[in-house]
Amino acid sequence: MPDHPTLATLAADLDSGATTARKLVEACLARIADPAGEGQRVFIHVDKEAALGAADAMDRLRKANAAPSPYAGIPVSIKDLFDIKGQVTRAGSRALEENCTPAEDDATVVARLRRAGFIVIGRANMTEFAYSGIGINPHFGTPKSVWNRSVGHVPGGSSAGGAGSVADGMAHGTLGTDTGGSCRIPAAYNGIVGFKPTQARVPLDGGIPLSSSLDSFGPLARTVD
Repeated sequence: MPDHPTLATLAADLDSGATTARKLVEACLARIADPAGEGQRVFIHVDKEAALGAADAMDRLRKANAAPSPYAGIPVSIKDLFDIKGQVTRAGSRALEENCTPAEDDATVVARLRRAGFIVIGRANMTEFAYSGIGINPHFGTPKSVWNRSVGHVPGGSSAGGAGSVADGMAHGTLGTDTGGSCRIPAAYNGIVGFKPTQARVPLDGGIPLSSSLDSFGPLARTVD
């Protein structure tokens, strides 16, 4: 896995002026678009123009000493299980892509990330309906794990695309779900960190459920910090 920065070092670089939100987003978009990479399988949808616009807004706020948090301007991916206003939530399925209307609002967890200034760069691929820990998706492709990629191994699931986006520097964090390991398994398969929080600590509205008694919404990133 490449030596990518952590959220803490990115926040410090943004604060010092060593980088900008625009540069971070452009670098992630370049990695996503790299034909030799896994971007086409890691992402179901990329919010290129919206992400660049949000980056410019965060850079202006930071110059005015009005950044909403130390992490304002850092691009993150969102598992395709969460509502994003104006987009269809597919849950990795062609069935929902064809038969559902765009979401009227962001899921609460997505809205909280936006309020902190994180930039949504795109919707990450996943196991269809989150129903497997392997990470295979026959509709949108299966991203390869970072381990021994020249051979090709499954990425772990169900938050497969999110883990790949962080491991490959296409995003610097991702929002996933974990029912029986769906944050932790792909994190382990890709050399990063996944966390399943106590269920009641994180609102579950705006996410397509798998198990109402076991689902948790949690983050994946490069380090515990």
